[in-house]
Amino acid sequence: MNVTQTVEVPVNHRLTIDVPFEVLAGRVTLIFAPAADIDDDLNFEGKCPICAAHDYIPNAETIAAIEEGRAMMRGEISSKLYNSLEEMLVDLDSDD
Repeated sequence: MNVTQTVEVPVNHRLTIDVPFEVLAGRVTLIFAPAADIDDDLNFEGKCPICAAHDYIPNAETIAAIEEGRAMMRGEISSKLYNSLEEMLVDLDSDD
């Protein structure tokens, strides 16, 4: 189960988190990431000065990768999490 909640971090960087009852008691992993303003139509105009300066239009492979990343952020598809660089490299080197 994934639970997503966007919060404002105060200046003192202290948060109180109320966990929904659907989340079972026990060990969990909290992941903190900046909230992204997701623009579903992939309109990049005016959002990136480098892209705007070069009239950059992403190709189909880049758009697919962006969409996959956004789906992971929304929790629609699972993503892998690693505890160390070594763990990630072992997974990347495996043939599965």
